[in-house]
Parts: sequence; structure tokens; C-alpha cells
Amino acid sequence: MTTDCLYRFLLDDLDIAGALVRLGPVWQQLLQNRGYPLPVAQLLGELTASSLLVSSNLKQPGRVTIQLRGNGPVSLLVIDCNEQLQIRGMAKCARTIVEGSLHDLLGDGQLLLALDMPSMREPYQSIVPIDGESIAQVFEHYLGQSVQLPARLFLAVSDETAAGLLLQKLPTTEERDADGWARAEALAATVSRPELLSLAAEELLPRLFPEETIRLLAAQGVALNCPEDWQKACALLRTLGASEVYATLREHGEVLIRDEICNREYRFDASAIDELFAGQTTPPTTRH
Repeated sequence: MTTDCLYRFLLDDLDIAGALVRLGPVWQQLLQNRGYPLPVAQLLGELTASSLLVSSNLKQPGRVTIQLRGNGPVSLLVIDCNEQLQIRGMAKCARTIVEGSLHDLLGDGQLLLALDMPSMREPYQSIVPIDGESIAQVFEHYLGQSVQLPARLFLAVSDETAAGLLLQKLPTTEERDADGWARAEALAATVSRPELLSLAAEELLPRLFPEETIRLLAAQGVALNCPEDWQKACALLRTLGASEVYATLREHGEVLIRDEICNREYRFDASAIDELFAGQTTPPTTRH
């Protein structure tokens, strides 16, 4: 299976949908220069794979943002994904993390899912308590309760790879085969971590569902979406206004904008600030 790809598939005779994702270089780039403790990287990898699987049905231009917020040592996990499967993401956590359960790491928290599309009058947002002992269980519960389509999710993460398998029951599943869902989820549950991290989709799916007719759709590429955007940084400074920006410049000798989700810094010296506000206002003098 090619890395940085997502495959959707159907178990045709059962009317069961699924998706399989595996990230390689994109996952490594997402971790680059972050220095996350191992338990945090593990959770972020699982959230990344889950977010892509959940977002894979997005057909129109739009953006899905999925956050896990908590009051534990890990306070935030966020993945942002558009219809082209371009992603970005980050985690916020304490400096020292002791490995533990999902509740140990996140504490009491919430799952937030936001969908923003040009065709919508206003973004859709869903906020529910984190319910489950793993990232996979959290999303299984969310899909079962909010989307009302039972699902099974299987995740695996290493330093080099993040992968996931989603199996989802459709409204017509029981009409096709009353026992089909129970059989399919039991077979999917036999997937091992090494299989999920390494086997090609064309090999893994027939191994898991040897008796079923599998329709494998064309692969969709996944890419990291964190371009340098000085125009956005400049627009933010103009929004803050000359007085506040020059006050920061006098105090610190430069103005720094930190883009946390993309792990990027934008630094403006005095000449850059003068150029930014040229013709708009006269730089305020220091008051004593």
C-alpha cells in the first residue's frame, strides 16, 4: 500500500462501507521539530488517522476540524482536514508526560467537530463529552450516537507511520444480510498492528474478508497543508492596529507571530513594521 493515501472500499454483498488510510512522510512531517513525548505523539497519530477516515466522505469544498480538549496533561489535540485530504495539526501538553490511559492524559474533556463549507450559511459544530477508553472508541461512540451509523475503528501508530481502518454499517446493511455486520466487524477485529502498518490495501482487505466481494475505490492522496503565509500574518497585524503593534515592537525589539498549528514563526523588525503601516499612520512616540 502506498503511504500518504486513503482508500475507500465497499463490501458489496453486505452493504458495508469502509476506508483504509496509511501515512508515512506526511506523518513524519507533522511530527518534525515538535518534540512531543511518545504518549502525545501516539494520541496525535491516532487522531490524525481517525480524522482522515471520518472526513473521507467530504465531497464538496470544505474543511473539517476535529479537536479533543481536556483538563489533563494533554490539553488539546487538533487536526484540520479539507476535501482534498490536506491536513495540519498539533498537540498542546505539559512538558512531562507519564504514559497512561486516555482519561489519564486528557482528563475530563470534549470532542469538538466543526464543518465549514462555502455552501453553508454558518459552520456546523458538534460538541460531545469524550466517551471511550481510546481514540478509536471515542470515534466509534461519536459515529454511533451522532451520525447513528455503527462503526468500528482500528488504529496503529509508529514513529514512521500512522494508519487506520474504518468499517461502517449502512442503513441497508441488515436488509442485505441480518448477520453481515456482526460477521464483518468480527473479521475486521482480527487485524494486527503490523498488518495495519505495512500491508497493501490489495493484500490486507482480502486477508480480512476472504469470503466477501470487495470493491476497492481509487486511492486519494493525503498531503500536509502548512504553506508559509506572510500575507495572513500581515493582515493580523493590521487588524491589531499600529498602536498595539508599535508598543510590542518597543518592548521586544521585534514583533513575533506564532502559527502553532503549523509550527511556524513570523518575525517583523522595525523596518518591516514601518513598511506595513506606511501611509496609514505615523508611528506613535513613546510616552513616559
